[in-house]
Amino acid sequence: MSGGATDGVGATDGVGATDVLVVGAGPTGLFTACELLRRGVGVRLIDRAAAPSTTPKALALWPRALDLLDDLGVGPALRAAAVPIAGFSYFSGGAPLARFTIPPELRPVHLPQYETERLLTERLHELGGKIERGVRLLAFDDLDHSGRVDATDGVTAVVEHGDAGVRRVRASFVVGADGAGSAVRGALGAGFQGSTYPLSFALVDARVEGDLPPDQLLYYQAASGTLMIAPLPDGVFRILAVMPQDAGTVTAPMMQSLLDERGPGGVTLTETVWRTVYRVHARTATDYQRGRVFLAGDSAHVHSPAGGQGMNNGLQDGANLAWKLAAVLGGAAPASLLDDYTAERSEATDRIVADTDRQTRAWMAHTRTRVAVRDAAFRAADRTGLVPGQVFPVMAGRRVRYTPRRPTQEPSGRTRCSLLRRVPGRLRTGMVFPRELAVRHGMTGGPDAPAGWTVAVLTRHPYGDFPDLVTRTLRPWPAVRRVLLHPSEAVPLTGCATTGFYLVRPDGHIAAHGHAEDLERLRTELGRVLLPQG
Repeated sequence: MSGGATDGVGATDGVGATDVLVVGAGPTGLFTACELLRRGVGVRLIDRAAAPSTTPKALALWPRALDLLDDLGVGPALRAAAVPIAGFSYFSGGAPLARFTIPPELRPVHLPQYETERLLTERLHELGGKIERGVRLLAFDDLDHSGRVDATDGVTAVVEHGDAGVRRVRASFVVGADGAGSAVRGALGAGFQGSTYPLSFALVDARVEGDLPPDQLLYYQAASGTLMIAPLPDGVFRILAVMPQDAGTVTAPMMQSLLDERGPGGVTLTETVWRTVYRVHARTATDYQRGRVFLAGDSAHVHSPAGGQGMNNGLQDGANLAWKLAAVLGGAAPASLLDDYTAERSEATDRIVADTDRQTRAWMAHTRTRVAVRDAAFRAADRTGLVPGQVFPVMAGRRVRYTPRRPTQEPSGRTRCSLLRRVPGRLRTGMVFPRELAVRHGMTGGPDAPAGWTVAVLTRHPYGDFPDLVTRTLRPWPAVRRVLLHPSEAVPLTGCATTGFYLVRPDGHIAAHGHAEDLERLRTELGRVLLPQG
């Protein structure tokens, strides 16, 4: 494993070499490359486009993604350039329907995708990386179809490198982050199953005259279709509308007409920044991995833009994969650590696809019965407080969970703690360890010191021997940190007052939780994910 980017032209065989070849320099590819570089992994990042994208595309970054960007070191600059979103307001037939205020700790920010890519590119350069542009993946020379990571020691990618012609790049691993039309997915022969919604959507980013709130998403649901208004930086607003069936292309006059018909009234488009028409798809790859080649971001899944989850999901793919690749390449973990990538990320994606599908179908309601049911559901949610307490935490990424697959990941026996974890929203194994506690105890690392494995120990008896027993358990793995949690700070966030431990992965997810009698389970889990070093 070698740090920094590698240009990798072999002196004798004409084949470039690198630890990881990342295909695609969108947000997912850039983030994954940065995470690998700051863990000392050699990276080549290629993109078929000759220049960076200048289209706004995805906007929303929710708190879980912002956490990851904070840890990478780009969070402060990103927040300074973005606009925060404080709530959603819904209207039906022009009348107010529901208004949901997002709790401050769960609020997303809006930023054009090209700005997110710019900030990630700057960080890539700081870490010694670069983007090789105008480079197109053609095929893999020696792809192993057994699906086992340990079946080979690498894969050879055939790439077309502009005027330089066809080259070969030998990589220990390949990450395909090259979008919905992924060449990597095509080279793998993986399917892209799912469906396409029957409606087209028109989108315009424009400056306007009129009174629009700078921190609210507005949804106007009319008999002729839905219209959404979202704020962007610099006084720009995104207007998204279900297109009339007889409309061919999106124009400013057409969008003005839809805005007048469905929107708040008194708002005039003055300067169009970007416009497009698109269909909405809900598709996932049949395989996220084959051997040493992985798919991430839109290469692995696409879904409705409802809720602004797409870019966030891709960043979490990169966060899940990068530390695992680094650990395997660095000799700290067995290759089997990578086996969980598909199961974990497909589980998270399937939930997002289901959630965004429900929202999209609400946009598409047009019969009287469906409109009445939809409106009644929104009114009920407004009255009960369901959305701030249950929906926004999910959208913010605070409820992402990788379901445990082994008994040793959970406490033995039945305790009050294990029963309480069944309550919706309570912390469970597989979820992200509470951010507030993780930051306070240095478990998230920092831009120059990526997070590693941590065992967080909670003891009700400060003079007991349990922390020392944990330390002895960790002796074969000296790189694993041990931190002590005080009950007064931990119990309100974890919900568990029983003496025990949380094994927390480098990406912040809880790999295992146990109580005082479960140290053998901790040893088992550590032995599965880490090679002994001491």
